[in-house]
Amino acid sequence: MAVAGLVLGILSLIGGSIPVANAFPMWLFGLVGIILSSIARKKAKAAGQPTGMATAGLVLSIIGFVFALSLFLLCAVCAAGAVGTLGSMNW
Repeated sequence: MAVAGLVLGILSLIGGSIPVANAFPMWLFGLVGIILSSIARKKAKAAGQPTGMATAGLVLSIIGFVFALSLFLLCAVCAAGAVGTLGSMNW
């Protein structure tokens, strides 16, 4: 689970910075990465295992989630503004 959380965090961070990739909301990858990393970290801590990979996945997933969601919302606002502007033009 820690590896999956880390991979999803990396994907959300890298994919969220590419506007074309934001057509599919990369913030979902970050959200699932946060959940998986949190579960993996809790299980590793209970078993006395190292939690480094789960912690790295959690941090990357949080950063990727915030970054991808903010870029996704920014693109949505820009698209809505463009549609509103085009609708008010007299063609």
